[in-house]
Amino acid sequence: MKQWPIFLIFLLVLPFTLPSIASAQLQTRLRVIEASNIGSHIDPSIRDLHGQLGSLFRYTSYRLLKDETLSLAPGRPASVSAHEGKTIEIAQVSLQPNMAEVRVKIRRDGAEILNTQVRLSPGRTVIIGGPKHGQGVAILALSANF
Repeated sequence: MKQWPIFLIFLLVLPFTLPSIASAQLQTRLRVIEASNIGSHIDPSIRDLHGQLGSLFRYTSYRLLKDETLSLAPGRPASVSAHEGKTIEIAQVSLQPNMAEVRVKIRRDGAEILNTQVRLSPGRTVIIGGPKHGQGVAILALSANF
């Protein structure tokens, strides 16, 4: 019976000694890709995404515009400036052991042109079709490590 008080103290102290996954930082990789039907060039730095891009979109050319690694914390969105007056904002919504939710917003000259929420799994990439860019469209590829 003397072990019960020690066990109860352990249970009360344990939550304060473990890092909280809800407040953990989420390492996210954002790749901004321009897709068009001008030529048939596939940027070598996004060859790992070519199969996924080809199954979702009908473009012949894919060019990497930006590759950023972002550290997201709850309540602190990260912003990335993109081409043609666009800003991409990514915010951590929730973080669980095998899934993270992030909100993605794109603004052009201050006006919101995309607002979506996606779920990321470790080792997987989520592709989001974005707005018109040049003679094609911008595509976002998001992945995360946690």
